[in-house]
Amino acid sequence: MTSGADLFVVCKQCGSEVSPYITECPYCGHRLRRRAPKLPRAHAPSRPARSRLGSVLGGRRRRTPAGAPARGPRYGSGRWEGNRPYATIALVAAGGAMWVATRAHPSLYFEVLLIGSPHGQWWRVPSTLFDYSSGLYAFATLSTVAIFGWLLERRYGPLLVLALFLGLGAAGALAAIAAYPFPVVEGGNAGALALLGAWVAPDLRAARCGSYYEGDLLGAGVIAVLLLAMPFAEYQVSWLAGVTGGVLGLLVGLGLSGLPEGER
Repeated sequence: MTSGADLFVVCKQCGSEVSPYITECPYCGHRLRRRAPKLPRAHAPSRPARSRLGSVLGGRRRRTPAGAPARGPRYGSGRWEGNRPYATIALVAAGGAMWVATRAHPSLYFEVLLIGSPHGQWWRVPSTLFDYSSGLYAFATLSTVAIFGWLLERRYGPLLVLALFLGLGAAGALAAIAAYPFPVVEGGNAGALALLGAWVAPDLRAARCGSYYEGDLLGAGVIAVLLLAMPFAEYQVSWLAGVTGGVLGLLVGLGLSGLPEGER
């Protein structure tokens, strides 16, 4: 049964006994509390129910086998989730600005393009990542960078996004230089596939273990196939550079997914 102390409270201003579920004394108007206390619900569940939006976005929870992680990484999990994706914005803006500049001055396209061995002009290795001759190729690549760069930056921060795009993109270009006597490397397909691979790696591991994950592996696979098929439409695009960047991105993503939550 309810105790007598729970049935009323005493107003300090006028001394009247009033209900404990009001904020002002009805006799003198004195402020009793800032907020009225919450009323307990009858037959309330012991655990809070998931919201409808959380059920839709979270998907169906799968049974986790013994030894597997109970839950994969979430979108925006980490200390960077509240920051703006400045690194991703900078990469997309640089690619778009270079495409506009090469349309205005066509000679600039060949000045930053990597054709053959650099021969002392090693600055062409990173500069060719922002050089596009086709608007369709630029749109597909920069859209991939915008999507997966933003997702990765919310999880791991801007430095990793820059390192993946520039470092692994340059590694793809160097692989093409080493494999072909007269290579032509254009655009940032290697860097974009590196970002994509690093993002889907934890979800691939979670799917293999049968644990819960939030990523859309089918959508990511369609985007990856589109970028990998781009060399068949644009001969300047190096398929070897793209494959190298994607594979290295997967390896980096698998390594990051194995780190403890506090060290990411």
